[in-house]
Amino acid sequence: MNAMQGIIPRLVLVAAAFIAVSAADAQTRHRRETREPRETERVTPIPPPSIDKRDSMVIAPGPFNSRPYWLALAQCGGMYFKLNVFYADAAAHARVVKPDPKATTEYTKDLKDAIRKATIYFDAAERFLMTDRGIERVDAVLTYDPQSRAEGDRLKSVDAALSAARACPVLYDACRGAYPKACSEPLPPTS
Repeated sequence: MNAMQGIIPRLVLVAAAFIAVSAADAQTRHRRETREPRETERVTPIPPPSIDKRDSMVIAPGPFNSRPYWLALAQCGGMYFKLNVFYADAAAHARVVKPDPKATTEYTKDLKDAIRKATIYFDAAERFLMTDRGIERVDAVLTYDPQSRAEGDRLKSVDAALSAARACPVLYDACRGAYPKACSEPLPPTS
């Protein structure tokens, strides 16, 4: 009985210490989760595109008039890439959440078409930067990528992306007429 009387107070002390440590850990964790983001975690705004006097400018009616071709093409690529993301999400939903083979097939076709178009626009933007500015492919990608991402990020729905991308085929046709080497690949037909 004497042994039990010595163990019980010790167990109570250990339990109290455990509870105190757990509470302190929870407070620390809560403070960590609600802290300000670190400098590296903060979203930095995309700098405006650097326009160079050597850049070939779009001379065609529409929203891309008087912009460098590389920028307009990169923005179109960003729009189509965002469409690819929307269609991929819809296809996954149609495949897993609410199985619908017909919708899955349609969304998969749409996402492949969107990525194909995005690639054509990105390739053309790359060619313009490489030719106009005389830079390497890697540097061209590093130049147009933030602008294309920013354009895609501003689009919040399939309808918004489709509406924004409506002017892109006209831009590409103008590019094919004026610069057939830079815009050499034909766009797939719109279905």
